[in-house]
Amino acid sequence: MGRCPAAAARPVPACALRAPQEEGPGSLHAAPQVALDFASGLVGLRTVTAVASASPGAGTDTADPRPLRPRGAEGHQTACPTLAGLGAGLRPGRGGCHRGPGVSGMRFPLLPLLQLLLLLPPLPAPGRAGPTAGAWHCSLRGGWRVRNGNGSLELPAAVPGCVHGALLQRGLVQDPYYRFNDLDYRWISLDNWTYSNEFQFPFDISKWQKVNLIFEGVDTVAEIFFNNVSIGKTDNMFHRYSFDITTVARDVNSLELRFQSAVLYATQQSKAHAGLPVPPACPPPQQNGECHVNFIRKEQCSFSWDWGPSFPTQGIWRDVSIEAFDVCHLSHITFVPVYDNTAQVWSVEIESAFNVVSSKPVGGQVVVAIPKLQTQRTYSLELQPGERIVELSVKINKNITVEAWWPHGHGDQTGYNMTVLFELDGGLHIEKSGKIYFRTVELVEEPIQGSLGLSFYFRINGYPIFLKGSNWIPADAFQERVTPDMLRLLLQSVVDANMNALRVWGGGIYEQDAFYELCDELGVMVWQDFMFASALYPADQDFLDSVRAEVAYQVRRLKPHPSVILWSGNNENEGLLAMNWFQVPLSDLETYIKDYVTLYVANIREVVLAGDKTRPFVPSSPSNGVETVAEGWVAKHPNSNQYGDVHFYDYDSDCWNWTIFPKARFVSEYGYQSWPSFSTLEKVSVKEDWSYNSTFACHRQHHLDGNEEMLRQAALHFRLPQGPDPVRTFRDSLYLTQVMQAQCIKTETEFYRRSRSEIVAGEGHTMGALYWQLNDIWPAPSWASLEYGGKWKMLHYFAQHFFDPLLPVGFEDEDVFYIHGVSDLHEHRNVTLTLMVHSWRSLQPTCTQATEPLVMKAGAATHLYSEPVARLLSRCGNCTRQGCVLSFHLSAGHELVSPVNYHFLSSLKDAEGLLKAHITVTISQRGDTFAFDLETSAVAPFVWLDVGSVPGRFSDNGFLMTEKTRTVLFHPWAPTSKSDLEQSLRVTSLTDIY
Repeated sequence: MGRCPAAAARPVPACALRAPQEEGPGSLHAAPQVALDFASGLVGLRTVTAVASASPGAGTDTADPRPLRPRGAEGHQTACPTLAGLGAGLRPGRGGCHRGPGVSGMRFPLLPLLQLLLLLPPLPAPGRAGPTAGAWHCSLRGGWRVRNGNGSLELPAAVPGCVHGALLQRGLVQDPYYRFNDLDYRWISLDNWTYSNEFQFPFDISKWQKVNLIFEGVDTVAEIFFNNVSIGKTDNMFHRYSFDITTVARDVNSLELRFQSAVLYATQQSKAHAGLPVPPACPPPQQNGECHVNFIRKEQCSFSWDWGPSFPTQGIWRDVSIEAFDVCHLSHITFVPVYDNTAQVWSVEIESAFNVVSSKPVGGQVVVAIPKLQTQRTYSLELQPGERIVELSVKINKNITVEAWWPHGHGDQTGYNMTVLFELDGGLHIEKSGKIYFRTVELVEEPIQGSLGLSFYFRINGYPIFLKGSNWIPADAFQERVTPDMLRLLLQSVVDANMNALRVWGGGIYEQDAFYELCDELGVMVWQDFMFASALYPADQDFLDSVRAEVAYQVRRLKPHPSVILWSGNNENEGLLAMNWFQVPLSDLETYIKDYVTLYVANIREVVLAGDKTRPFVPSSPSNGVETVAEGWVAKHPNSNQYGDVHFYDYDSDCWNWTIFPKARFVSEYGYQSWPSFSTLEKVSVKEDWSYNSTFACHRQHHLDGNEEMLRQAALHFRLPQGPDPVRTFRDSLYLTQVMQAQCIKTETEFYRRSRSEIVAGEGHTMGALYWQLNDIWPAPSWASLEYGGKWKMLHYFAQHFFDPLLPVGFEDEDVFYIHGVSDLHEHRNVTLTLMVHSWRSLQPTCTQATEPLVMKAGAATHLYSEPVARLLSRCGNCTRQGCVLSFHLSAGHELVSPVNYHFLSSLKDAEGLLKAHITVTISQRGDTFAFDLETSAVAPFVWLDVGSVPGRFSDNGFLMTEKTRTVLFHPWAPTSKSDLEQSLRVTSLTDIY
């Protein structure tokens, strides 16, 4: 989405000492070449030594489709104290120093989900470590302090973390999300802060051949001083930095990161830019944001967006550590499974990077084993001094059955344990173990009979998959608050709503490892944008060099994950140029297009293809795919229905009218806004804020005219809430915006799903629907279906139905009512369609009709039923459009195999006979869940059960209740009780707001 770009405490000080960090397979002899130094995140010289020779009788080969997961052995713990006395004030306590499992801060994502962790042998006592130990890893999470620019404020700081989080933890600021604090706390982002730490090593550091300081992520612009010596600078939030501190490290050390305000830096970069202006200069005024975010490689939405606040953070947002080693060190290891279609055989391509500090070559062997695939291969290895890249290709025996990783709803997410063992001279042993997943992905762009243009769909393991899902934005403005538990809650909600895909949007961040690991585990496909959104960007050499290092690092980190199925260059930037959104002079447009191609094609695409040939790459979203390439990378109409993917928004037309929606190949963004629930807003507001036109409500809305657009769309089909109690009217308005949003996106998504198998007027074969957006970054009106904190909006409950694998879809065309059956199944299914006509006045159906058994075609949309509306109503007790509503479902035998769907024959504001429903609820506990038994006095549309801030979700919600009784289950996410639920419960249906 992006037409308008617009902290919590962490572990206490700990210096973790880990053992040897090295890895690499192969037998080496290759010429040096200039390339990206992935270990340091900097551009430099490396030597590629990659041709590994297999030893005779090395074992068997086999293959299977799944990725690797981390495994590591716990190590002994040693003390690595931080030093006290860094100024007045409270200090964090001292932490233990662990000598740990794994690779010093390196991430090892494996196509499937591999983070290989180092299995460590017992470590020698603190002090001098012999060559067998290989490497020590010391975590510097604890002992940090932060001070402002003039030194008037100094306090402890958690790492990973940011300045806002440190101030909040010490009670120096309120919750940044409270009321107008995003404005009141601008001063934090405009100051230049310094992080500092003092620590000592528990051994003689001078006796190690090489010592590096590693930052997994710095946010963003800082100069780093180690023992008062400047050792380097950072200016990119998105890649890993490594600094050589061998000559400056002592037993007792000081470390400072002197940050520059990201806001001020971006402004300086813009002023110093020598070429044409790089728009947009600033976000729209209603976003209350900062300017020139496109000049800094930082989370773009941190300067504000049309759904989020401006909190341009400063801090060390990922881990920081020190590693010391002798002889040689494994800098990184990554891998990806590759399928040879011709030979029909799997192989695993493994890349390992070594830093050899020995003056002599280091020999040895590497053993790769995948036991369940009966694969074990041994390769001889000789590492010459310097930076070395070792590449291996391990073939899997084609006679072994390899089970593939499948997206959610299409099969299992099977993985295989893999180990990579390096046995090197001097007794160095490094073992990495993890899980590898096997799957193939193709982006199919080919002619379609009866249509101009080309298809655009994904084939996973040879099977066409309709992508059902949403768009992911950062889960919090303060990333230290995004825990693996929070990610699991959000991503579990994705699959619970029958989704199989997310687009990681290009204005946020490359997510943490836990996100991709969970997507691997849950079968959630990831469309991965690079972090460029809704703006033009510089193309000077320094900017390009930084981007190249960023992209190389992220590709290496993420490519082992099977969930990642596509690389996409940016969000909407091709479209911005094609339509000249920023109204640049036409005489300059050619220069802007040249800079665009330089950035996304000559640099980003080049680095992606060098690092990963197993996935497709598209330059932008939306884009026309190969047609964009043919037109020189900026298509004349990049939002075409005949090619590629489409973004679609129309807030003025009637969203119940399906003819307004594009019959496109793939729709990667579409949506409508709603407000979050009252319980979510209540935490960040006060009573005077609780009206739809309050200053708070207007301030929270960052989309121009957004609050009014919601009411205008709702008023097309519903009566707007009015009453003497402003708080009650506000709550009812929140509810109605969620009803409107859910119904709009239901209508639109069902249109896309039923368009998968047909071509009408040359358009159709839609194979993806990713609505905007899944989650919220703060409590505010937005396009999200999950509120900040994870509470399900009505839309998310609707998504559970409209993304069901078997779905009957009802719609009208020229007064004829149709029902199509949509199937994501891999096989045909015999079903019976049941259609019921209900009067608004009665809980008894007016008439019921069941078809003979019908065949639902596998992976297709099938016509099941059609009848003129007038004839249907006349034979059902002379119903009228205003007086009746339709419901329908699919069954096999006596078993329901689809959701019960419905179709309104008129606007509900015109409904005749709709009575005020009196709904009673009885709650009982059933094991880990709670049953809500409902009884209603009348047909009730959009029945909404709300238990306030009690965390959890219902089995269904926002439903049309046409039967007298119904049972809904509540699944709590935290311990609760029947009495808590009874006290919190609020039941609303549509007539309650009139």
